[in-house]
Amino acid sequence: MVGSGNFNGLDWLVVGLYFVVILGIAWWSSRDGRNASTSGFFLGGRDASWWVIGASLFASNIGSEHLIGLAGSGAADGIAVAQFEILAGMILLLLGWFFVPFYLRSGVFTMPEFLERRYSSGPRTYLATVSIVSYVLTKISVTIAAGGIVFEVLMGVDFWLGAFIVVAVTGMYTLWGGMRAVLYTDLVQTVFLIAGAIAVTFIGLQAVGGWQALQTAAGAERFDLWQPMDHPDYPWTGILLGAPILGIWYWCTDQVIVQRVLAARGIAEARRGTIFAGFLKQLPLLIFVVPGVIAYVLVQRGELVLNRPDEALPALIDSLLPAGLRGLVAAGMLAALMSSLSSVFNACSTLITVDIFGRIRKEATEQTKVLVGRLSIVALTGLGVLWIPFMDLISGKLFVYIQSVQAYIAPPVAAIFVLGILWQRMNTQGAIAALWVGGTLGLLRLTLEISNIGSAELFGLFIEMNFLHFAAVLFAVSCTAMVVVSLLTQAPDTVHTRSLTLQTKDAAPTDAASRKLRQQDLWWSLGLLALIAWVWWTFKG
Repeated sequence: MVGSGNFNGLDWLVVGLYFVVILGIAWWSSRDGRNASTSGFFLGGRDASWWVIGASLFASNIGSEHLIGLAGSGAADGIAVAQFEILAGMILLLLGWFFVPFYLRSGVFTMPEFLERRYSSGPRTYLATVSIVSYVLTKISVTIAAGGIVFEVLMGVDFWLGAFIVVAVTGMYTLWGGMRAVLYTDLVQTVFLIAGAIAVTFIGLQAVGGWQALQTAAGAERFDLWQPMDHPDYPWTGILLGAPILGIWYWCTDQVIVQRVLAARGIAEARRGTIFAGFLKQLPLLIFVVPGVIAYVLVQRGELVLNRPDEALPALIDSLLPAGLRGLVAAGMLAALMSSLSSVFNACSTLITVDIFGRIRKEATEQTKVLVGRLSIVALTGLGVLWIPFMDLISGKLFVYIQSVQAYIAPPVAAIFVLGILWQRMNTQGAIAALWVGGTLGLLRLTLEISNIGSAELFGLFIEMNFLHFAAVLFAVSCTAMVVVSLLTQAPDTVHTRSLTLQTKDAAPTDAASRKLRQQDLWWSLGLLALIAWVWWTFKG
């Protein structure tokens, strides 16, 4: 579907202004030349403030396909999908209070590097390889394609031209400015993203007659966050048991996300950034999911036509928004996908440079590593674009399953990070056992789903279980394998694990200023938990 022609000169002016602002911010943030070193290029010089980190965590997580998916789920099933966004606030607190001190005190650049510090090179190689492959085949290509779709559907621009514009501009400022440019452009893109989403929600509520009218027309079931245990997608048991496992993997161990806190000027700034991001993650319920429910109500009234639920957000934008605001929302969607794309570019180039090239050429200079990082970004953009045509050869169902690979590899990875920090006795053999056992079971489940070879009689719950329930079981199996193998093999050297586990961590600073900051952050964290509890209570059906 090509744009309806509603996109006019004023809309183009707003989008043009967006590109000017983004490129201007990228130039401003990288003008001091700090990106000439590996620390500067990959981690922004490790001096980012909490508000920059928090905005970047939010922006790098929200992509255009994310927005379309949330609104589409809202139109199809109601607000239950928002549970993943709400829970993210709690997981971000876990990142800031539990994981961040270990990550920053270890001085690592990447999550695979942390695994080598804690265990050995085996887990490092596993995570680096899996991350790079999944980034190229899913995140990069999908986000580039989403950019082409935004240009085509909303603006009437050819898909490939739109994809080229997105990848060229994003690749240029990421390659040019490194992590510092990514962080500060994410900050500005967060403003565009939230402003555009608020505009859609506000005008959509006006179209249906207000909040009360929306709730009445949609029905109580669509405004219930807590779905029954047999719900095919969002059972409450899966939300409480499985979703946190996936959340820990994504928010606390994924390079794209954690690289933001690694760029902080200290533990306190990183922790405060995660708290700020946790508050921001409470917004998607109202500004991303509710528009989908609005679209559902308008369809029931005969005032909107949707061929499928994922058209909810584009249809609302095209039919309800006036000139200028359409441009703002389009800029917001471009901001969402460009921030996600730049984050993946930067993270993946860091993995390639630090975890692959750096281990092969240990004597390489700082300048050489930065050059490899930049060349990696160029290669990644090319691979992402080249993969897009092949996506058309894959059925929609299969492509969804390719995306779900991330869900099936999450539990064993989460297990080795969590247990590795909690218990000093966990060793390399245990970590490798967890990765092999958990990874094999996850990929077996994925293969059976794709091929339809498995039958209910033969495999029973293994293939029929909701994927959130499966994630919880897989996490438990991975933890069991890790504990058993670790206890049956030699204990790790305590010198090797120094400062990397709870039993060996260094004492936290006890000066008055640090204690005051911790106390303030504790109160803000309790406030975030109270907000999450209030949202859960308010939308309990």
